[in-house]
Amino acid sequence: MSTRSTPNPLQVVKYLLGRPLPESMRDWVVRDVTGPGSRRRYIIRGVLPFVPILLAFALLVPGPFVYRIGMIALLLIPLVYFEIALMSIYRRHLLTSNGLDGSLIDVKRQARREVTRSEYEANYPRKPD
Repeated sequence: MSTRSTPNPLQVVKYLLGRPLPESMRDWVVRDVTGPGSRRRYIIRGVLPFVPILLAFALLVPGPFVYRIGMIALLLIPLVYFEIALMSIYRRHLLTSNGLDGSLIDVKRQARREVTRSEYEANYPRKPD
């Protein structure tokens, strides 16, 4: 039996619903949660289930088009706002539920901080007391 390094569609659905993937796919989980485009994927995955509701408001609610767009905006703006606010918590949860260290989401930020600090210390060295 061969071990897969990427999940099949059923495994991806289970993964997004909170089920951990096998250990052989941990590199894929790290790339999914911390790799390029991870924030975009997170937002799309969060908004996608609400698309049918938003389409129902746009197509089935009687009244002027402006009112329908307003109802969609009243739902969409807070949804996206709270998704962005809870992004790091959910991404950390995905890592820990798959047996990985939750601090992996901060690796790039920590590297940027170290570069900024080293540049600052190079430009403004400490004066001896």
